[in-house]
Amino acid sequence: MTEARDIIVIGAGAAGLMCAAAAAYRGHHVQLLDHANKAAKKILMSGGGRCNFTNLNSTPADFFSDNPYFCISALKRYTPRDFLELVERHGISYVEKEPGQLFCEESSRDIANMLLTECEWAGVTLSLSTTIASVTAWEQGGYRLETSRGSIEADAVVVATGGLSIPTMGATGFGYDLARQFGVNVLPVRAALVPFTFSGEWKTRFSGLSGLAVPVEARCGDGCYREPVLMTHRGLSGPSMLKLSTHWREGEDIVIDWFAGQDVLELLKQARAETPRRQLQTWLKAFLPHRLAAAFSDWYDMGGTLAALSNAQCLQISQHLSAMFLKPSGTEGWRTAEVTLGGVDTREVSSKTFEAVNQPGLYFIGEVLDVTGQLGGHNFQWAWASGVACGRAL
Repeated sequence: MTEARDIIVIGAGAAGLMCAAAAAYRGHHVQLLDHANKAAKKILMSGGGRCNFTNLNSTPADFFSDNPYFCISALKRYTPRDFLELVERHGISYVEKEPGQLFCEESSRDIANMLLTECEWAGVTLSLSTTIASVTAWEQGGYRLETSRGSIEADAVVVATGGLSIPTMGATGFGYDLARQFGVNVLPVRAALVPFTFSGEWKTRFSGLSGLAVPVEARCGDGCYREPVLMTHRGLSGPSMLKLSTHWREGEDIVIDWFAGQDVLELLKQARAETPRRQLQTWLKAFLPHRLAAAFSDWYDMGGTLAALSNAQCLQISQHLSAMFLKPSGTEGWRTAEVTLGGVDTREVSSKTFEAVNQPGLYFIGEVLDVTGQLGGHNFQWAWASGVACGRAL
């Protein structure tokens, strides 16, 4: 029988709710605190209100970290199938939109209510609209928190405060500040799973095509994704761009193949031989949306018939279409970023218990850690896995 301890979990998001329930089911007295007036805010708004709550194909390879081996243990101990079993136990209907990507059939509120129900059943005390002024460690062990509800004492504190993404949902750097206070290293952070912005000519061009989505192959660094790109008034978004943003660094180019891997040069030469009188723009419209084909014709002076094209011109056109180099001016930043790259250095946290190596009784889970999943349900799976691993270790 586990000896009951007083546990405080800071942050009533995905990881915090999961951890609080797991710890309370072990017989601990768990208080779950959040400065927001509502629990699970990011869950509620995620996936367009349908919550992509896991990915059945999630593996450690789908995560970014300065210490890539850290996430392996927790992800193996609590798998997507484990979370799906919980979802099914609560009778929540779900759909698989893309291979492995599971969404609520009705509403993301189903997942939030499930987690709140689990916390209620386990006996968790939930305190919302609660701000924390200070956290102090006692020499004899344990912690004292000065909060807007008064002083609270605990044997252990779990930091599940998330990152800096979407500040309108209540995101702050509190977790990072707390880590630094207790001597835990925090790696530089930046916005990820976020649209790219452009300036000047390219902003004008993409703005004119705003709302148009096109399947492409996009590359940057060691990232390569064959998914749609979405033109916006400020630049480029869509799954391919959001995924690519996890690889991009300021000043780097991204490369777009608008033909998504097809051999443009070969297709163009073949069309020139078979239909020489055909207009180049007409040929383009067979492969690309008409608005985009017309835009390319305007941007790169792609007029005239196929017969009029020299081999050199065919090569030049194919390069524009299959390897367009673009330099974003930046990203839309924390305002729309889905996650935070970087965070609490996992080399200073136990991969088994999530306790800070040099600060007994202080734990870090979820997005506040330097573990970031790729788009497609992986970040929620990390929240569930790290929350359960920590809760069961308390």
